[in-house]
Amino acid sequence: MAAITAVEATALLAAAAWYGIELLSGAPVTSLGGAVFTLGLLLAFSAWLYAVSLYLFRGYRWTRAAALVAQILVLTIGFPTMTGGYVALGLVMVIPAAAAIVLLFDKRVIAFASKTGGAPPVL
Repeated sequence: MAAITAVEATALLAAAAWYGIELLSGAPVTSLGGAVFTLGLLLAFSAWLYAVSLYLFRGYRWTRAAALVAQILVLTIGFPTMTGGYVALGLVMVIPAAAAIVLLFDKRVIAFASKTGGAPPVL
């Protein structure tokens, strides 16, 4: 499960790099501010997914909800991509997201991801 989110984060980072290279190469944009904002969002979402992947690998409980939100966001992009004529690209997004959602509700993942984070000691 953590591997799927790490691969998705790497794909987002690659998309951000490609987007940044296109932006620096002088590709026409309607709004430079909007393009920079989009690049920032791609980088932030990638960093967030890397953190989710790391802490999911460590077994923290909160990561299941964060990973589920990420997979739902991927599905909301993947399905329109498939229906828009880019079937292969859509499948590359939808299949890992669907697999991750199924794994998130697997008993073994639920049992593993049960850490709550360290509470301060009581005096």
